[in-house]
Amino acid sequence: MDHYYAVILAGGGGTRLWPMSRSDLPKQLLPLVEDTSMFRVSIERLAPLFPVEHIYVVTGERFADKMRADAPELPAENFIIEPEGRNTGPAAALAMAVIGQRDPDATVALLTADHHITYKERFRAVLNSAFNVAQEGYIVTLGISPSMPSTGFGYIRRGELLSETDGFQVFHSLNFTEKPDPQTARQFLRSGEYSWNSGMFIWRADLAMREFKRQQPVIHDLMAAYQQSVDTPKATAKLAELWSQMPRVQLDTGVMEGAERIAVIPVDIGWSDVGSWDALFDVLDLDVDGNGFRGSSPNRIVVDTKNSLVYSDKLTVTIGVENLVVVDTPDVLMICRKDRAQDVRKVVDLLRETEQDKYL
Repeated sequence: MDHYYAVILAGGGGTRLWPMSRSDLPKQLLPLVEDTSMFRVSIERLAPLFPVEHIYVVTGERFADKMRADAPELPAENFIIEPEGRNTGPAAALAMAVIGQRDPDATVALLTADHHITYKERFRAVLNSAFNVAQEGYIVTLGISPSMPSTGFGYIRRGELLSETDGFQVFHSLNFTEKPDPQTARQFLRSGEYSWNSGMFIWRADLAMREFKRQQPVIHDLMAAYQQSVDTPKATAKLAELWSQMPRVQLDTGVMEGAERIAVIPVDIGWSDVGSWDALFDVLDLDVDGNGFRGSSPNRIVVDTKNSLVYSDKLTVTIGVENLVVVDTPDVLMICRKDRAQDVRKVVDLLRETEQDKYL
């Protein structure tokens, strides 16, 4: 493991989990599933596999202090601070530039701070296998078995079987399809040839920079110009200068869809992106009536309540309701039907349009 690293991308906003997730306290800093933040959980599930010196975090200045406080064991220099969010492509390239400068032989797992993984030991086992496959010049992604024809995830089509390693099958990836329409998603599910794209990628740092050079030459050239400044007194100023020229590019669509050597390892690790309130039902422990509860207060009274979620820090009472999401914060109370949870995004948009920024 001397040259193996993990990078946690932790700059997202999580607007579909408003009003808990806010601009200054996004979902990765919330205890949505466990008793500590999702970011803290991400660090802890990596700790048995990596020394702390090999765990990196890419985030923005707004969140950096909170994340340092959440993971004080990580070296200060392992927090890579973006001057401004430019989507996942530049964030990944920045991490590769920094780590590649410090260790030219590095192989890096790009992970996220806001996904839930139930089977943590299996996750570490498949990650270790993916590192071994990456030594053969592949970009490796972990594929999640689809449980429904979701239109909210990307899909990866499996090709020929390349190998088996430590009990995991490794397939050549034929193509990526980002967020298909419902009919296409149903076809993918019926074919049995597709996995959900987990957004987790394992690749050698030098191979990563070659892919950026081939597909995103502007990003590559900016990061190549920055790389020589890493760990020098000029690093912060140089990054700020170059970052103002950085395009906004999603890693999946801007790099992975066109990458030349992609391998996929299908695996069941109990994965969820916990992207919305209704998604929490899939990962929380529910009572006999299908209800889930989160919040610091143990006080709650539920009478004839089914399939509902209550997230509150004070006594909350529900009587005779079904399929509701109730989220109570100090300044906002949100109540919606479970099947309308995706529309929380519309509320966030309306708040922006009406300039009610204090609630964002």
